[in-house]
Amino acid sequence: MSDVVTNTELVNAAAKGDQGAWDLIVKRYLPLVYSVIGKFGLSRSDAQDVNQTVWLRLVEHLDDIRDPRALPGWIGVTTRNEALRLLRSRRRTVQVDPMSSQVFDDQPQSPSIDEDLLRSERRQVLREALAELPQKQRELLLLLVADPPVSYSEISKRLGIPVGSIGPTRARYLERLRATSILKAFLPSDADKNQVGA
Repeated sequence: MSDVVTNTELVNAAAKGDQGAWDLIVKRYLPLVYSVIGKFGLSRSDAQDVNQTVWLRLVEHLDDIRDPRALPGWIGVTTRNEALRLLRSRRRTVQVDPMSSQVFDDQPQSPSIDEDLLRSERRQVLREALAELPQKQRELLLLLVADPPVSYSEISKRLGIPVGSIGPTRARYLERLRATSILKAFLPSDADKNQVGA
């Protein structure tokens, strides 16, 4: 399966037993899982336990996911819950002196977890929006944000378009990207912008 496959397609295919779809879900969201786990300062073995439990929970609940576009949020919240559950179970067996222990100082900071989740969701929304564009439009936009940067002359050679038309073409393609159904749902409407400015 391609990297520009939407979450809806992936979840539906994985629910039907498509191993390729499942592998792509894991590949796409494993960095998110480890990012959330990293906020809790778990040992390597505990981090692996949480990671495995998250994917097990997803297998168990794959058919229950009503909106596959919310998959990054579901994975992030499940990872956080599993890490907290593991920490709670560990703390039940450890005597702690709250006056001398750093246990209470080392609590995970949920705003940074929320920021990571939002960043991951934005990336996923952008991937899905790009998937709605024709391949030529998607290629140009991806080349323009490549790291390291690709020169206009190289883009011209690769895509067969004149250097002078890259800028105007980019502007048109960005408008089409903003008009995709996924970005329309994600971005505020003009009416919302006007209310904020009022």
